[in-house]
Amino acid sequence: MLQFNRFTLGNGLRVIVHEDASTPMAVVNVMYDVGARDEDPSKTGFAHLFEHLMFGGSINIADFETPLNMAGGENNAYTSNDVTNYYIQLPAENLETALWLESDRMLSLAFSEKSLDVQRKVVSEEFKEHYINKPYGDVWFRLREMAYKNHPYRWMTIGKELSHIENAALSDVEAFFHKHYNPVNAILVVAGNVKTDNVKSLVEKWFGSIAPGKKYVRNIPAEPAQDEARTLEVKANVPLDALYKCWHMSRRLDHGYYVADLITEVLGGGSSSRLFHKLVKEKQLFSNIECYQFGTIDNGLLAIEGKLVKGVKMKDAEAAITEELVKISAEKISEKELTKVKNKTESAIAFEDMSVMTRANNLAFYELLGDAALFNSDREKYFAVTSEDVMNYSKKIFDEKNSNTLYYYSEN
Repeated sequence: MLQFNRFTLGNGLRVIVHEDASTPMAVVNVMYDVGARDEDPSKTGFAHLFEHLMFGGSINIADFETPLNMAGGENNAYTSNDVTNYYIQLPAENLETALWLESDRMLSLAFSEKSLDVQRKVVSEEFKEHYINKPYGDVWFRLREMAYKNHPYRWMTIGKELSHIENAALSDVEAFFHKHYNPVNAILVVAGNVKTDNVKSLVEKWFGSIAPGKKYVRNIPAEPAQDEARTLEVKANVPLDALYKCWHMSRRLDHGYYVADLITEVLGGGSSSRLFHKLVKEKQLFSNIECYQFGTIDNGLLAIEGKLVKGVKMKDAEAAITEELVKISAEKISEKELTKVKNKTESAIAFEDMSVMTRANNLAFYELLGDAALFNSDREKYFAVTSEDVMNYSKKIFDEKNSNTLYYYSEN
């Protein structure tokens, strides 16, 4: 059971403190309730661009890295379709340095044409390297656009197209910052060798005077139920033919999410999973195959992807996957197999829980979902899944009308 204390500043900043005296370190995690799903469809990639811009210095602190390094700290960030997260780890006695840095960039991020130009080029190069020039790099651009017609999950975090980043104007960037990056849209978690009373006084000192900003209220178009199978064929200069399939699944807080997550373990959770054992080891149709889901807050996707062994026909590879999906949809999984994947999931949660940085991130994320205490009930939600749930939910999501398939052929 993860213990924590919480309080809220007068400006709306939600603060969670997790005390852990077993470590000499402290973690400061700031999660902003903004991701790629909150972007204008004609100006995508801004949330990710901000992940870079936020390290470019603030009005009062031109160089973010030097004071942090002097305090023995390290920092990083990530952006998803749902959230933007910044985190710092440093010796606990230097906690105030991290709070000072985070508060100043929330208060007064420095905007300049020079800084924007530098980060625009960095992100543009990242776009080219990972998504344009890399083999199979365009797969999820295509699959997302195929699977989503209304919801903004239809574009990647990096952005829908390179021109959106290249043409990002300073006025647009500033407007995006002032709309989302303020106390009322943020969650601050302080974890590690800290005391709540001390954290409270330091947070009040550094964040209390920041104007709250306006609470961002989402109005995201719902994705209608898919009522026909969608397919696409691509030929490209890649080493092997590949097959990608995805299906719509439940949102993060629904029971179906936990069922779907266990289904991905049954089908693709390592070398003993059904797909790997049957299609890689036994039938030797794929050189590798994976099954996973995206963990998105809104209704997400469950995916299967695999690289075909040279000479294997695409229709034979797809038929073999379909056979396994029919099986899991028609026959109840044994209690032994279900218990195995539940125990594996529980072990993964426990392993993550060993890191104070991961704990801080989880507390922020579950608070954003509605209540940090939700993290403590995750194990029970997985263990509540029955073999009937697995069979019935498999039948529901693996319905052919709910499928999106990308046949990726090698030109070689």
